[in-house]
Amino acid sequence: MHIEIRERGKRKLYYLAHSFRFNGRVRKVRKYLGADLSREKIESLKRHNEKYLLGQVELYQKIRDPLHTVLSSEEKEAINALIAKYDVHVWHLTEDDWLHFTELFTYNTNAIEGSTVTISDVKRIIEANKWPADKSKEEIAETYGVADAVKHIRKTKKHISLNLIKKLHKIIFKNSKIYAGSFRRRGIAVVVADRYGNVVHRGAPQKEIISLLKELIDWYNKNKSRYHPVVLAAVVHNQFENIHPFQDGNGRIGRLLMDNILLKHDIPPVNIELKNRREYYFALQTYEKNNNLRPTIELMLKSYKKLKKTLKSM
Repeated sequence: MHIEIRERGKRKLYYLAHSFRFNGRVRKVRKYLGADLSREKIESLKRHNEKYLLGQVELYQKIRDPLHTVLSSEEKEAINALIAKYDVHVWHLTEDDWLHFTELFTYNTNAIEGSTVTISDVKRIIEANKWPADKSKEEIAETYGVADAVKHIRKTKKHISLNLIKKLHKIIFKNSKIYAGSFRRRGIAVVVADRYGNVVHRGAPQKEIISLLKELIDWYNKNKSRYHPVVLAAVVHNQFENIHPFQDGNGRIGRLLMDNILLKHDIPPVNIELKNRREYYFALQTYEKNNNLRPTIELMLKSYKKLKKTLKSM
């Protein structure tokens, strides 16, 4: 940060300025400090306004929630630059690719939620129908369930609907949860806490679940030709997680919906890896608290690039 001085007649106007790089270009933000200031006053005002300018830079790089706000030209430019950076384009998976993706996705999406089934276990279950003796019946059932849900999003023509959301939940949890395929009932609230007991997310009130999901579905249908599929998938996933319509299993359904949106626009799915769980939760919280979609888009694109590299090496 530096001080800029502009002369207007006999007066000197002082500004605090900060330059930064954004989408390959140098940008600048300024804050007017005052006129004809002493050196001590300039230093005092500089210290006081540095945080403000850094906040302006952060806002400049923010991609707001397009569910409730029309994206600006700067935000669209930022999205296009990110997509170009990660070389997102249409490419098709072979049947072998789909088998490998299904195993990777099944392992990671369940592991993010606490499953102890390993990637080797997943391969044995899916390829040889062999059950590991040291895993619970529920974990094995949900391994089969996620793999079957991936098959379902490959063949369904639906992008998003209440029936599709409930169908995916039913497929995954039909042999492990008595409420499989049913939204939260009256009196059931969702509170997500971290390992220290701090509340990091509260699901929507039960009575608002259906209306909020319909709002999301309507937004998608109105904007599915307006925004890039990565943006559509990110919004659908994040807002679904905010609503948290099921008693359990919301993370897995949200990640399937994300991939279903991508597939319906002829873009391959993404696989959020267990090792990126902390970054994944950060992206969700940034969206929920600050309406900033950028961390989610960046994580999706990074995961997309990693998946392409992984499948090519197999």
